[in-house]
Parts: sequence; structure tokens; C-alpha cells
Amino acid sequence: MTPELTYLTYAVILLILHVIIQATLSDLSKGIGWALGPQDERRDQNALAARIERALWNYVTYFPAFAAIALALTVTDLNTETTALGAAIWFWARVAYVPAYASGIPLVRSLAWIVSMVGLVMMVLGMFGTPPDPVLLQPADG
Repeated sequence: MTPELTYLTYAVILLILHVIIQATLSDLSKGIGWALGPQDERRDQNALAARIERALWNYVTYFPAFAAIALALTVTDLNTETTALGAAIWFWARVAYVPAYASGIPLVRSLAWIVSMVGLVMMVLGMFGTPPDPVLLQPADG
């Protein structure tokens, strides 16, 4: 499996964990009785739960681009050490983004997001590399 697909697998696990964390914090902040009931009345969640929810929606926004480019690099065999590094940077920056956003410390969240975009751009630029020569297009000997 390519490094990009490995990080894609990790990214799916991160998505699952992120959803579980967000749902748990949201339910705890609104009350377990409310969470287990019909939820007829609207309740606001606390600041931490709201931050984690916004972080989740940010992740969901950028995850498809990461998944698409990881798959495209693998299918086209354009993955390189640079695109693998880009995938690692994107993933670990997204891991850092969750606590960075939850902390509420100014600029920390933005820095994690910028670093993740650098990783994604490294991967996208790999798509403009030279593809390997397909065997079927090689001139026949003789």
C-alpha cells in the first residue's frame, strides 16, 4: 500500500474518532437525558463542544480533496516521496487541528490549518509530475 493510501486510512480513522468525540461532547453539554430523548427542544452546547463541532465540519470540508488526491496519485502511479510527505503533513496537521481549535488559543488553529494546506498542495503538485511510461506504449523490438 502506498504511503498516501496509508494516510488515507488513518484519515478515515481520524474522521470516525472526530465524530465520536464531537457527538460525545455535544451530548454531555446538552444533557444525557436530552440526548437520549426525542430532542424536541433546541439546546445550545457549551463552547468546547461548539469548537469541536466547527473543527469537524472543517475536516469534513477538506477530507474529500485529500481522499481524491491520495487515490489519484496512487492510481496514476505519480506518488513520490514528496507526495508521501505531503500526505503525512496533511494528516498530522489535521490531528493537531482538533486540540488547537478546542484550545481557543488565537492563531494556533489557523497555523495547523495552513500547515495542512501545505501538505495538500504538495500532493496536488505531484499530479503534474511525469507519469511512468506505460508498457503498452513502448516501441516494439524488431
